[in-house]
Amino acid sequence: MSISRFAAPVIAAAVLTSGAAAAQGEEAASFDAPSGEYTTDAGHRYITFSYLHQGYSRPVVRWNDWQATLNWNAKDPESSAVSVTIDVASVDSGLEEFDGHLKGGRFFDAENHPKITFDSTSLHRTGATTGTMTGDLTIKGVTKPVTLDVQFNKGAYEERANLHKLGFSARASVNRSEFNMGLAVPFVSDQVDIVIETEFVRPEGE
Repeated sequence: MSISRFAAPVIAAAVLTSGAAAAQGEEAASFDAPSGEYTTDAGHRYITFSYLHQGYSRPVVRWNDWQATLNWNAKDPESSAVSVTIDVASVDSGLEEFDGHLKGGRFFDAENHPKITFDSTSLHRTGATTGTMTGDLTIKGVTKPVTLDVQFNKGAYEERANLHKLGFSARASVNRSEFNMGLAVPFVSDQVDIVIETEFVRPEGE
């Protein structure tokens, strides 16, 4: 039940500039953020994943502890890159007993594989405020390419906090069996759906 593909995550939406959008006759999103290294805002970053449980429901699980770095290129957004690291032990289903199962060897195996990582390899603009991000997702020592659909929400300077901010949403699906987590498939779905909401920040002057 991976989640990273995240991640990222999640940046690729930057795949648009107001100039490029105008050239296509599309409405551009509000955007104002200079090039540089951005990091996730700890108070506004969310990664959740869900799956079909025996056909009855779609439980939602989140990761409480993860960080990402965005190397943002304002002049050429498609040259931007993102890297993500997730603390496997921070998985949170809302049920302590189930969290223990998820951290165990039949699933994420937190003891032997404490981190999940994602490193983007390409970004492509698909619209004025949309894009796709492809990257390498590593879970339990297995690395697979993953592609996310990304939405660019907003970029702006926040005077009160004296920082620049970029906001993105992303969606992806993966098959957990590809990462050696195929227990109970197909009784519990192989496909896992990932949702990422995140804000990246860069203090003014950096």
